[in-house]
Amino acid sequence: MQSTTIRRATAQDAARLTALVRGSGAYRGTYASIISGYRVTADYIARHRVFVAVDATGRVVGFYALVLEPPELDLAFVADDAQGTGVGRLLVRHMIAQAREAGLAEVRVVAHPPAEAFYRRMGAERVGTVAPSPPRVTWERPELRFTTA
Repeated sequence: MQSTTIRRATAQDAARLTALVRGSGAYRGTYASIISGYRVTADYIARHRVFVAVDATGRVVGFYALVLEPPELDLAFVADDAQGTGVGRLLVRHMIAQAREAGLAEVRVVAHPPAEAFYRRMGAERVGTVAPSPPRVTWERPELRFTTA
């Protein structure tokens, strides 16, 4: 994570963020259907608080998207080769600070099942389960909440 910075995403980041989503090893096999054909668009970046983590070489190594209404962490991805380096922790801390700044008391996360343990380590509390929504999502997902206080 040395020299990783976070900045607001721009429309020019859309293709890189889409590539990060589609290249995620966490969504291969059973979970592939949820990202099949997924695109992060310039419009999406303009409508939400999307921030990118950039390494010392200028490469985007992660990002998140905070939706303000209703408050939800909609997307959060870290490049496979950057996982375990603290980028995810940096992004979550930044997201919580952004939510607090926006006046939000809490932020909902409908987590990718393998990511639940990470979110819980970051301070999220499990509050329920979201039912499958076929055909793209055929599995239950944990529902968590971050508080911003």
